[in-house]
Amino acid sequence: MHTETERCVRAVQSKDARFDGWFFTAVLTTGIYCRPSCPVVPPKPENMTFYPSAAACQQAGFRACKRCRPDTSPGSPEWNARADTVARAMRLIGDGVVDREGVPGLAARLGYSTRQIERQLGAEVGAGPLALARAQRAQTARLLIETTALPFAEVAFAAGFSSVRTFNETVREVFALAPGELRARAARSTTPGPPAPGVITLRLPYREPLEPSNLFGHLAATAVPGVEEWRDGAYRRTLRLPHGHGTVSLTPRPGHIACRLALTDPRDLTLAINRCRRLLDLDADPVAVDGRLRRDPLLAPLVDAAPGRRVPRTVDAAEFAVRAVLGQQVSTAAARTHAARLVRAHGERITDPGGGLTHLFPSPGALAGLDPETLALPRSRRTTLTTLVAALADGSLSLGVDTDWDEARAALGALPGFGPWTVEVIAMRALGDPDAFLPGDLGMRRAATALGLPGTPAALTAHAAAWRPWRAYAVQYLWATDDHPINHLPS
Repeated sequence: MHTETERCVRAVQSKDARFDGWFFTAVLTTGIYCRPSCPVVPPKPENMTFYPSAAACQQAGFRACKRCRPDTSPGSPEWNARADTVARAMRLIGDGVVDREGVPGLAARLGYSTRQIERQLGAEVGAGPLALARAQRAQTARLLIETTALPFAEVAFAAGFSSVRTFNETVREVFALAPGELRARAARSTTPGPPAPGVITLRLPYREPLEPSNLFGHLAATAVPGVEEWRDGAYRRTLRLPHGHGTVSLTPRPGHIACRLALTDPRDLTLAINRCRRLLDLDADPVAVDGRLRRDPLLAPLVDAAPGRRVPRTVDAAEFAVRAVLGQQVSTAAARTHAARLVRAHGERITDPGGGLTHLFPSPGALAGLDPETLALPRSRRTTLTTLVAALADGSLSLGVDTDWDEARAALGALPGFGPWTVEVIAMRALGDPDAFLPGDLGMRRAATALGLPGTPAALTAHAAAWRPWRAYAVQYLWATDDHPINHLPS
C-alpha cells in the first residue's frame, strides 16, 4: 500500500488509525517517522514519503516519533493472511528466528538461499532480515527499559543485542534518546511502584473494532485446567518458551488488550508478545474482513450486530493439534477432561503465585512414549493421537509459523483418523489460515440452515466462495448464532 501515495496522504491527513501498521510516514523535514494516526499536525504532502515497515524507515535514517510511537503499531495484517515466502519469513522473524539462528537459519527453514531471502524481503518490505530483526530488538529493548527495573546490560542481552555498545547506539539512533532518558520519561508518566520481579505489564494494540465475546469466550470455555484459566476478568495461561516458561494474563480493554507477562527469562519477551498477538488475532484487519462478509445479505446482519470478530488461535500449534484430536466427536467438557488428564500425567509442573496455573502442556517429546492403553479413548482415537505425537516429535510433521498451509493439510490428511473437520480446525486455529472452512461442522450447518444458507457441505462451500479469503471469520460469525458458552465472556 505504501506505493499508493494519494491514498496514504489521505490516511495521514484524516489520522485514520485503521492504517496503522499498513505503512509508515517518514517526514523529510524533521527526519522522523510516524504511524498514520499520529496526533501531531500532518506535514505537507511534498514532505512525506512512505515505507512499508518501521525497519525500512530506520534503515533510511529516520527516527521514531516520540508522540505516536510508531514502533508499537499493530503488525501488518498481510503477514497473517498470506502463505508465501515473504509472509512466512516475516512470521519467523517475529518469532525471533534471526536472533537465535541467524539469517542462514531463516533461509534454511524456508528452503532458499540467504541472498534470495534478502532480495525478496527488500523488494516487498523495504528492509532485509537483519534490519527487521534489529527493529524488533529495539522495540523489545524499549519495553524492557520502560516497564522493568533491569540494569541496561541485562536489557541489552535480553532484547537480543550482541553487546551493550550496540544496544546503546541502536536505542539512540531509533528513538533519539539514550536508554536512561527513555526510562526517566516512562517513570514521569506512570504511577511509581516497585515492579514485581520478572513481571512485565504492557498494552497490546489492535485495529478496531474488536468483539471480545467469542474470542475470550472460546478460550475460557475450552480452557484446560492447570494450563489455562479465567480469573478476575482475564484469560490466563502458561507458555512454553525457548529459554524457560512463563505465564500470561490477557484482559480485554477499550482500545487495547492489557497484557501481564511473568517470564523466567526476559530474552523470551518478543516471542511471548508475538504469541499472545497471534492467539488473539490482533493483527487482523476487521474493516477488510467485515467489508467482504457484508456483501452477503444473509451474513450482513450478523456482522452489523457484532463487528470485529476475531479467530481465537493458539500459542502452540502442536498443543492445539493434540487437543483437536482429543476433542473429536465429544463435547467441550469431555475434551477438557481428556486434555487435563494428559496434562497431569505428562505436563511439566510450574508455580503460579497469582492463580491456579500448575502445568505446561506436555510437548510432543514428552508424549512420544505415551502408553496408549492409559488413555480413556476409543482405540481408533488412541492410534490417531499416538501417530500424531510421533510425527510431531520426529519432525516429519511441522506445524510452525513457517509451515506451508497446503502442505500441512496434505500431511495431516495422510494421518489415520484425520478427517476434513480436524484438518481444517487445525489450519484455522493452529496454522492461522484466514480462509480455513468447516462446512461439515454441526454448529455451522445448524446456523446456516437457520439463516437460509445452503445446509449441505458441498452447497455451503460453493456459496462461501464469495467470502474468500476470510471464510474462517465467517465461521466465527455463524458459530456465534448459537447460545454456547464459547460465544460469551464469562461473568
